[in-house]
Amino acid sequence: MAIKTKTIRRKKIPFLQRIYLPFIFAGMARTFRHFFRNLKDSSNIDFLEYPEQKPTDITNRYRGLHRLTKNEKGDLKCVACDMCATACPANCIFITATEIEGSKEKAPSKFTIDLLECVFCGLCVEACPKDAIRMDTGIFTKVGNTRESFLADIKTLSQREEGSF
Repeated sequence: MAIKTKTIRRKKIPFLQRIYLPFIFAGMARTFRHFFRNLKDSSNIDFLEYPEQKPTDITNRYRGLHRLTKNEKGDLKCVACDMCATACPANCIFITATEIEGSKEKAPSKFTIDLLECVFCGLCVEACPKDAIRMDTGIFTKVGNTRESFLADIKTLSQREEGSF
């Protein structure tokens, strides 16, 4: 039993279309058209002179720098469970735990976040069972001269407060 096949011939594409040259020229023409139009009349261009002007359209859900929250007594809520460090895809959270004297609870003796490695995904915030870490400081830029200035330690993280957007 023979199977019938039908051969479909493709249309031959001209050489200029095969090398995409007309499309490249069309894209460049559009780019130059916009460039010269904006050069002649720049009133339609929206720009922000950052850092002199701060953005005003940032929502509350925007993730800024991290902070560690405190309970009513003023102690850190963090119990050094290491869940935030486990959930972190960039492996930028480092926690060293110590036991609290006279209690079965643990507390972090060292809590460091490497902000150069952090991708600000917020998975550490979602993973924390005690709501001890948040990214609602309202600080969206960090400037430093050395790598060590981008290491946020427990003192820095606990001093940050919730920001106003």
